[in-house]
This record gives sequence, structure tokens and C-alpha cells, in this order.
Amino acid sequence: MKMTKLLICLLGLASLFACGPKQTETVEDIPVALQLYTVRGDMEADFLGTLCKVSEMGYDGVEFAGLFGYEPAQIKKWCDSLGLAPISAHVPLAEMLADVDKVIADYKAVGCEYIVVPYVTEERRPGGELFLQMVEEIRSIGEKCKAAGLTLLYHNHDFEFKKLESGEYGLDYLYANVPADLLQTELDQCWVKFSGVDPVEYLKKYTGRAPVVHLKDYYKDGEMEGDPYALIGLNEGEEKKSTAFEFRPLGYGVQDIPAIIKAAVKAESKWLIVEQDQPSEGKTPMECVAMSMEFIKKIKAEGACAGCEDECGGESCGDCGDGCSHESSSCGDASCAGEKKTGCGDSACGGCAHK
Repeated sequence: MKMTKLLICLLGLASLFACGPKQTETVEDIPVALQLYTVRGDMEADFLGTLCKVSEMGYDGVEFAGLFGYEPAQIKKWCDSLGLAPISAHVPLAEMLADVDKVIADYKAVGCEYIVVPYVTEERRPGGELFLQMVEEIRSIGEKCKAAGLTLLYHNHDFEFKKLESGEYGLDYLYANVPADLLQTELDQCWVKFSGVDPVEYLKKYTGRAPVVHLKDYYKDGEMEGDPYALIGLNEGEEKKSTAFEFRPLGYGVQDIPAIIKAAVKAESKWLIVEQDQPSEGKTPMECVAMSMEFIKKIKAEGACAGCEDECGGESCGDCGDGCSHESSSCGDASCAGEKKTGCGDSACGGCAHK
């Protein structure tokens, strides 16, 4: 009897892995959130109304960039009523260093799973006099987050790809010297590519340590004059000298967004987050994020088989057996791919309920 049970278990495992280890997500169903910094002006003018519109567009969650004076518990109620997962929050490192316990308490009350270091000042960047101190500061904050049941992420720009004397990138040094249980990646693929690094290959490098991936597109024409951060107001003293660089809605720039999404699935990422620091194409920030979501819906509708073919040795999805389901949505229409299927709550958003 024991031998029979053992054989049954082994046969079950063989069947489970016949097509390679199954991933937790597919291109079709990996959830997508919006970094609310993208629509910061709208958030300041109408916090709840903006959340409602974001939900109506089809976003599954949000990443915060400030709470705009609202109570964390109230924000959680609004997110719950709209069907928006409060995934994470960008919190300035200085704010965390000043009172990390308050930061943790506030964002736990919102319902966030991740807290993110969004940006560091020049002295804390690779090669800066406080870089090594910053690594230890992040380790300490990561320990606090872990003890509270949260995960700390680091959101990169291009300056972390400066090479140290050892020959490694500053970003790699950070991840090598702070354990994965204390710090995970939030790879911003715009800045990865802007640095001259392949976004797909770099994401692959951090498989299992990249729970959240920033999707960001951009356009660059020739050599830039000045600092790209002046374009988004981070370096206020720097003059905006060139229009050779601009952020774009997804699919309107130089990035291979479908390849990045497929790589994120393979890297075991849990969330994709859309961010566009400044609007372009003559559109408002809200119009830009709507364009990005429409592009993602198209990718999901067209790329439902992504992630299955490689596991099945290049065979078509139809040959992969029942391990790869490609139903776009409950309505059976590819155009519905990625749309929410739950209402966002009439009382909360005044009639923007999803179909």
C-alpha cells in the first residue's frame, strides 16, 4: 500500500513538471498597477476621483507616491471599494531615516505589501562619499520592514549603473551586500535601457528577486545636453537644456515592452507597474496612462501564449496540454483582456463601475 501511494505521488509530480515548472503568472494574467506619481497633479486635485478613473481604465492596483494628507485607513477603504490593490509606496529615504516606524505603520494601514526607496541624492550614489553608508542604511530599514511583515524594494535610475573600482555596477553591489530577505528589486526598465543595459537580460539576472517591475517607455534623439532628472524636477538647479529625451506612453517609445513583460513573467515577478514621469505626445497624464493600459491590453490579448512555448520546447500552446490556458476573459472576447470584472463601487466613485 505504501509503495502504491509513493508511485501515485511520483506520477503526479511527473505530470506536474512534464512541461517544465509552472509559473505563478502568465503574460495574460500578470496584474498591472499604476505609479501614482504619474498623475500626481490629478491626485492632488481630486484624490478619490483619480483613483476611480485609474480603476475604470483597468488597472489592478496602485503604487503610492505620498498620501496627500489623507488618513491611511481611509485610503485603504477607498482602494478596497474600487477593487484597487494598494501594492506599494515610494517613500523618500530621508523620510524613512527620520521615522521608519511611522512610515511602516502608515503604509501597513493602507494595506501595502512593499515599501520602496525611490531615489537617492548624489552623495549616496555609487562613487559618492555616503554610498557605503547608504547600503547599511537600507539594510537597517530592510530589517525593520521584514520584522513588520513588509518587503523593502529599491527603485533604480541610471546612476546606479556606474561601475565601482571592483568593476561591478553600484546596483549589483547593493543587492550583493544586502540579503534578498531584506531587499528586493524594483527594476525601472526605462533607466536600465537608458544606461545602455539590456532590460530583458538584466531582469533575468534577478529572477526570483524582482517581485515588482516598472514599465516605462521613452524616446531619445541624439545626445542629451544636461541632466535627464531636470526634466522631472528632481534636480531643480539644472536647466532643462534639451528636448532630445522624453517619457512616452508604453508602446510609443524605444522599449520592447512585450519582451519585457514576458521576461518579467519568467523572472517570477508578481506585479507590473506603469510609470510615466512627464506626459508627452500632446496628452495629459491621465490620457497617457490610458494609452499605456490600452497597449498592455493589446499585448495580453495577442500574447496569451507567451511563457508557455519555451517551457514546451518551442511547441505551440495547443501542444502544451492543459498547463496553459488562454481564455482572455469571462466574456470570451479578446478585446476584454485585462479588463476588470468587478465594479468599483457606485458609492465611492459615482458611477464609474466596470462592465
